[in-house]
Amino acid sequence: MSLNTQILIAAILGVGFGFFLNEFPAGTFVAGSLYGLNIASSIFIGLLKMLLVPLIFSSIVVGVSNLQSGGQLGKVWKITLMCFVTTTTLALILGLSAAHLFDVGKGVDIALFQDAMQSQKTPDTLTPSSFFTNFIQNTLINPFKAFADGNILAVVIFALLVGVGLVQGGPRFSSILKLSQQFFDMMMLMISWVMKLAPLGIFALLAKLIATEDISILSRLLEFSLVVTGTTIFHGLVVLPLLLWIFGRMSPWRFFKGARAALITAFATSSSSATMPLSMQCAQQNLGVRAETAGFVIPLGSQLNMDGTALYEAAAALFIANLMGLELSLTQQLIVCLTAMIASLGAPGIPSAGMVTMIMVLQSVGLPAEAIAILLPIDRLLDTVRTVVNVQGDIMISVVVDHHVKDDALDSIKS
Repeated sequence: MSLNTQILIAAILGVGFGFFLNEFPAGTFVAGSLYGLNIASSIFIGLLKMLLVPLIFSSIVVGVSNLQSGGQLGKVWKITLMCFVTTTTLALILGLSAAHLFDVGKGVDIALFQDAMQSQKTPDTLTPSSFFTNFIQNTLINPFKAFADGNILAVVIFALLVGVGLVQGGPRFSSILKLSQQFFDMMMLMISWVMKLAPLGIFALLAKLIATEDISILSRLLEFSLVVTGTTIFHGLVVLPLLLWIFGRMSPWRFFKGARAALITAFATSSSSATMPLSMQCAQQNLGVRAETAGFVIPLGSQLNMDGTALYEAAAALFIANLMGLELSLTQQLIVCLTAMIASLGAPGIPSAGMVTMIMVLQSVGLPAEAIAILLPIDRLLDTVRTVVNVQGDIMISVVVDHHVKDDALDSIKS
């Protein structure tokens, strides 16, 4: 039985057991069950939190160091990165705007995570003018202290600097680059171990949530999933094709016809990494992208360009804050956008990777990691849609870059 099927069955059983406990008379059985569920869920969440910082650090270092050839690519990588930042920023704005427009999560306050909230250090409400001062003071710190304190943003800044250093150092730091890649591979292996416990953790989290909270939260969850799915589809069917038509001079009809096989595969596998070979084939054979462009942009995009993931994580943070009756300030929403952009950069191209990096976004504004329990029932379904948009963005940007770069810039890739 595949892990996806196990997670689905565990989610259904968890909800059912939660309803059972909700109706069962209070007593030793209910108290013992809740205690056991709490232990199981704490182990699962604890393992994810334990691996989060080294995973994010190694993933970002490896992702940025993939620009190793940037010194010879010039215009190619500059246009590529500009496209990555532009589409991700538009996705973030769209996700937060939709969450505000539909007030996702408002009207239901949950108390399940209040204890965890008290242990979180919530950023102070700042005026926009003091935001950058506070940002510098809390991120440009001793990296070892940042690792020990779980200061995600500080770790990310240090990881970006290390990645840039590896790019600039070139062959001198090849051993460090190899070690970083091996460390990232090891972290992915450990994540795969933890994900084997995901069915048990999801069962425990959902059962505890349903047994102790108002079941009206399920209707709010359905509302949120519809808003995020609709917004993600809008980004994929309107925003990205419009950018493609303006900057790539290609009709959306031709694009979707040529990229259809890759997009269907992305929907079925929920993995941009697994879809990457087919994405490159579609770009080259069906859309006329030169092999040198596709060979650079699409593999890099599978690591750094994840519009769907960024949109989902930004909207989800606001959704959870609303459920808890918290009003995120403008500064905190800026932090959410920045962290979601960086988290999407560091998200591995594997199914449900957003569940891991979502913890990073939540903790950036003082929301507890345990709150991902609310999102688990719908994560796999939403993962299919956002992966399609992630892959679509990679192929689209390869078309735009190929349209704008000259042959001499591409010759440097061959050499």
